[in-house]
Amino acid sequence: MKSKVYDSVDAVVADVPDGASIMFGGFGGTGFPNSLIRALAKKGTRNIRAISNNCGTEEWELGLLFKNRQIRHIIASFPGPRSFFFQEQWARGEVTIELLPQGTLCERLRASIAGIPAFYTPVGVGTEVAEGKEERVIKGKRYILEEALTADYTFIRGYKADEIGNVVYRKASRNFNPVMAGAGKTTIIEVEEIVPVGSLDPEMIVTPSIYIDRIVQAKAVYSA
Repeated sequence: MKSKVYDSVDAVVADVPDGASIMFGGFGGTGFPNSLIRALAKKGTRNIRAISNNCGTEEWELGLLFKNRQIRHIIASFPGPRSFFFQEQWARGEVTIELLPQGTLCERLRASIAGIPAFYTPVGVGTEVAEGKEERVIKGKRYILEEALTADYTFIRGYKADEIGNVVYRKASRNFNPVMAGAGKTTIIEVEEIVPVGSLDPEMIVTPSIYIDRIVQAKAVYSA
């Protein structure tokens, strides 16, 4: 079996092309794959279609990619009050955003992993969220159709992984990371420690190895 372990963050993102769609785990500064994001910024991949809960915090998280003008479109549920680079570019019409209720974002990710192409939800009916989406009345109640979300790549952060990709998370970093794992065609995870197979307590494994394609060890980089 081909090894999933890469020697560096630069190597693990080396083939990510311009125009790629990429999911980024993390929530409120916690659990973001900041080392992978920095490697992507260094590489200079442009015209990214991003999927993330928020749009960065100053120069941290996705803020760095917005600062470098590497993102052209984002699907998110909460841009964030300190997403200054995104806000400036959006006000000038230089980037676009699809805003989603947070629960809908999570469910669109889960649906992708489950092989469900779309689902009906009452959330957002009659609002801007529903614009351009199919609406249906079921048992007298209005619903809109939301399609599953996928991407070319998924960037997530874990705490530990074994050499085949079984993953455990640390505290609040177990946010969007597990639900995104497997929703993209290629899932790349950065972890603080890579351990031998069999070292992890099976009861602590959250993401099984089948959802992980590439692993790299990277020291945690925390947001401001």
